Order: sequence, then C-alpha cells, then structure tokens
Amino acid sequence: MIKLLVLDVDGCMTNGKIIYTNSGDELKEFNVKDGFAIVQWIRLGKKVAIITGRKSKIVENRAKELGVHYLYQNVKNKLDTLVKIKEKENISFSEIAAIGDDLNDYRVLKSVGISFTPLDGVEFLKHHVDITLSKKGGDGAIREMIEYLLKRENLFEKYLDYWTKGGI
Repeated sequence: MIKLLVLDVDGCMTNGKIIYTNSGDELKEFNVKDGFAIVQWIRLGKKVAIITGRKSKIVENRAKELGVHYLYQNVKNKLDTLVKIKEKENISFSEIAAIGDDLNDYRVLKSVGISFTPLDGVEFLKHHVDITLSKKGGDGAIREMIEYLLKRENLFEKYLDYWTKGGI
C-alpha cells in the first residue's frame, strides 16, 4: 500500500514554464484539479512530500494551501532527501510513489515502489518508470497519478464518497 506521494514541481505540478515579470517576480501556474486530488489523498490519511530542485515562495504557498506534509526546495540530491523522509515516516521504498519529469528525478523514481512521469516527461525517463501518464505536467498528471493509485488500492469509491455521499 502506498503511504507517501513524492511530487516534483516544475514539469509535474506545473507545465514546466517559469515566467518572470519585468520587476523580477516569478509566476507559476498550478492545475486546480491536481490540487483537489492532493487534498483528497491527504484526507484519506496519506502523506505528500514535495521535493524540488528550485526554490520559490509560490511553491511554499501552494504546499501550505494543500496541506502537504513535507516541502524540500533547492534540493540537489533528491534521493538523499527522500531517504530522510522515509526514515522519519518509518516506511519502506515500496510504500512510496513518485512522479518526476527530468533526469534529476531518476534516482528517486528508480527507488520507489511505483514511479510515474507525465506525458511530456523526458524520453529517457519514459523507459525507466512504471507508468507514463496520458496527461502533461501541469495539465492533470498529478490527478491522473493519484486516481490510478486509488483505484489500484481499492480506495477510489471512498475518494468519491466524500462528494457523492457527504463524507469519508
């Protein structure tokens, strides 16, 4: 059973584009459907970690808004960071699912129980992950991953019950 989701930001939670304004402000676009699924995953008693190679106040705000348990930014070695989380949670790699879209995610993706890349993930990863999603990063890939996991673990009806029957 998957207990922890590990998410990359640029290219997975977003479309990978970084927009800078003339005043130097950074803009990112998140998909509300992805966020909805993350919140529901947490509501079902699961955990979420964001491990990203860049640092952004926008990501900090989004993680807080969604109730993400772990946020690590400006990470050079994502696997080392994941090992620390795994030890803190006292879980095995087989209880972790992860999504990544580029080479800096490779070691994490090869270590976890089930790995995903968005449709627009780099070609190399598509040959090394368990599942290449049908959605692009920032365009519902996170939602697709979460719903896949919920169906696989027979939790999809419980996920739907909150909205169709008024509570989990």
